[in-house]
Amino acid sequence: MNSQESIRLNREYTLFSWAAQGALDPILIERAEGIYLWDADGQRYMDFSSQVMNVNIGHGHPAVIQAIKEQAERLPYIAPSFANWARGELGRDLAQITPGGLKKTFFTLGGAEANEHAMKMARMVTGRHKVITRYRSYHGATFGAISASGDVRRLPAEPGIPGIVRVFDPYCYRCAFGQEPDTCQRECISHVEQVIQFEGPNQFGAMLMEGVTGTSGLFVPPDDYWPRMREICDRYGILLIADEVMSGFGRTGKWFAVDNWNVVPDMITMAKGLTSGYMPLGAVVVSKRVAEYFQERTLWSGMTANSHPISCAAAIATLRVYEEDKLLENAQQMEPVMAQHLDALKARHPSVGDVRGLGLFWVIELVKDRDTREPLVPWNAKPAELGPMPAISRYLRQHGLYTITKWNWIFVTPPLCINAEQIADGLSIIDAALQIADDTLRAQA
Repeated sequence: MNSQESIRLNREYTLFSWAAQGALDPILIERAEGIYLWDADGQRYMDFSSQVMNVNIGHGHPAVIQAIKEQAERLPYIAPSFANWARGELGRDLAQITPGGLKKTFFTLGGAEANEHAMKMARMVTGRHKVITRYRSYHGATFGAISASGDVRRLPAEPGIPGIVRVFDPYCYRCAFGQEPDTCQRECISHVEQVIQFEGPNQFGAMLMEGVTGTSGLFVPPDDYWPRMREICDRYGILLIADEVMSGFGRTGKWFAVDNWNVVPDMITMAKGLTSGYMPLGAVVVSKRVAEYFQERTLWSGMTANSHPISCAAAIATLRVYEEDKLLENAQQMEPVMAQHLDALKARHPSVGDVRGLGLFWVIELVKDRDTREPLVPWNAKPAELGPMPAISRYLRQHGLYTITKWNWIFVTPPLCINAEQIADGLSIIDAALQIADDTLRAQA
């Protein structure tokens, strides 16, 4: 079968996510290794978004592939009511890297499911039904998870689940309260407590927030943000859930983003980097309080593939790769390299309004005017409103770089095994592509 026939079969017989099917022209990928992908015609691409911010260890790591093979030969599946060695070992390994007293894990097959089950647990433990989340957030595509999201992808699914209450984000470049760093009074924190008061403190079972916001704009919060969220939750008996699906497993240079601020949530949800996408797996790791609640009470959650042994074995091997290949340390070491290059891009290109990030978790935000900060394309832009962004995306792919572009954002979130030379090479391609945005501004002037 040639590549065009394979693409035809993909388009004719399968549905692709988040897309109008008729407009798709997918690349057929044959193989991947490290930070690189190769298509069916042999063209190589740098993977500058770790696919969907999940292939943290890089592609094709032999240790994880071998673990999958061995587990498939030993025990490919067993029902979740049985114990299996991979499940127990992975639970122990996660307890060793999660902060504070988080110990027991409930396994799922992805991040959306993890967030769904965390919200259910919070409602069971507290007897309260409301969940506070943020407007610029994404917690997954399943019904409850997309309802909890602020991302506009929730709108076609509404009305969603009841009880979701949203607050504004710590989006410092576009402060919802009109502040600049020198005038900031942390209204993004104080108004959260005001909303809780208005909505009834005894109604809230959980606060669900991403450690560092992912595809909704990649916002690194002020240093006191997470500690004060912890204080607010403690004040009102609310369970704090950190969604670390994207920001976990070394992406910010720590095991979990909340570790940057020494905060211990009541639950951490995770997926993506847990297996680096080699097998589907998600998890909810819970505090002693949550775990003890279910010692004598039924946990009303379950799935056919819960604690799937092959997925658990892949995760065990993946955690060893993080440590043996020193990937968290590499993310820390590459952070200033990335920051220096991105700052240089901002200085060269008038279309770049902001660059922000932590570890190997970065975004470039494009604007029409740096003074007004008007986005290069509108928030929630429709295809006809995307201006130069499709051309930028095409240029990147034609010159051997794949990454996520969304509205006026270009994400820079490569695998954690990347080195300084590869960062420079990838950003040189983005540098050239940004000329398209600059030319657009000059044409409109």
